[in-house]
Amino acid sequence: MIATSLIIMIAAIIVLLVMSGFFSGSETALTAASRARIHQLKNAGDHRAGIVEALTVRKERLIGAILLGNNLVNILASSLATSVLISLFGDSGVVWATLVMTLLVVIFSEVLPKTWAISNPDSFALGVAPIIRPVIVIFAPVTLVIEKLVAAMLRLFGVDTSGGRSGFTGHEELRGTVNLLHSEGEVIKRDRDMLGGILDLRELEVSDVMVHRTKMMALDIEMPLEDLVKEILDSPYTRIPLWREDKDNIVGVIHAKDVLRALMKASGDVAKLNVQRIASKPWFVPETTPVQAQLNAFLKQKSHFAVVVDEYGEVEGLVTLEDILEEIVGDIADEHDEVMQGAVKQPDGSYVVDGSLPIRDLNRALDWNLPDEEATTIAGLVLHEAKMIPEINQTFTFHGFRFRVTRKEHNRITELRVSR
Repeated sequence: MIATSLIIMIAAIIVLLVMSGFFSGSETALTAASRARIHQLKNAGDHRAGIVEALTVRKERLIGAILLGNNLVNILASSLATSVLISLFGDSGVVWATLVMTLLVVIFSEVLPKTWAISNPDSFALGVAPIIRPVIVIFAPVTLVIEKLVAAMLRLFGVDTSGGRSGFTGHEELRGTVNLLHSEGEVIKRDRDMLGGILDLRELEVSDVMVHRTKMMALDIEMPLEDLVKEILDSPYTRIPLWREDKDNIVGVIHAKDVLRALMKASGDVAKLNVQRIASKPWFVPETTPVQAQLNAFLKQKSHFAVVVDEYGEVEGLVTLEDILEEIVGDIADEHDEVMQGAVKQPDGSYVVDGSLPIRDLNRALDWNLPDEEATTIAGLVLHEAKMIPEINQTFTFHGFRFRVTRKEHNRITELRVSR
């Protein structure tokens, strides 16, 4: 009779250890499962994924119920083991029960199930969710009381638990995920840059991606027609702004295709052209326009070109649809583009950099992390950090890099040597 009782108690201990392992594995799987993948499976019609998503919405209640169940079975198993071993070894059975149960719980109820769960959390979570759901319902009254008690105790220490999730935005989580996958080799640098470029659009203004007026090609509409047509057709650009009397007075934007079409109608007679009629009305946009908004405006108005002005209405540069797309996919070059190397590597590992090179382009090309919040170009960054207009050969060190000014034009830095 005693032997039968011992066998039943040992069997109960084994069942309780299995239940403990189930709770431990479930906790690991349900907290580690990919929210994005589970949501995708739910949309594909997997009802188990819907259960997982519903359970993980209230993680504190989920974890509370699982921990409650886990501790109940662990304590009960330990009590039964103590009773069994005391009956076999007397008072020393307490020591043996402590040692044996610690070993069994750690191996079979903690390490083993959690290792199994973390190796494939999504599949594990889908398997255990239908079983865990009724457990949470049963323990709901107790876990609710525990939640309130814990929240009250934390408030005594100044901890507010009502904020819900962490302060990271969805964009920040996506960026962190992409960077992590890149560091693990699952996402190549080009894909990381493209995904990062999409996420950056909401943080950029038109002034960050525009072609500055110092590099902008614009033609005088009053110049001789033959010279004007020649300049348009020889240009590597298809759209060119036209000005009258002053370069800030943009009166139109002419398209090379429209010029060719007009020349065909005029049988090649340049004198018959009316450039003002051929040119389209310029579209002016503020330099503070968000890039995402400008992209939407380009798509809505079916236009590819806009002139950028500052708060005083002065022309600051121009922005095209291609400029915005290049922020996502990198430089887009065709057979007519003038390809200019903005950063040339030197034998000593340093780089000779064009002062007007955008910081974002340099970071993307060389995988650097120079800040671009206060300045758009590398020369602008040096001016911002130096708080002065440097002289040639003057050297500065900041953000882990050394910058030496190698060329200037008046007060403008045109070339630098940059090294780590």
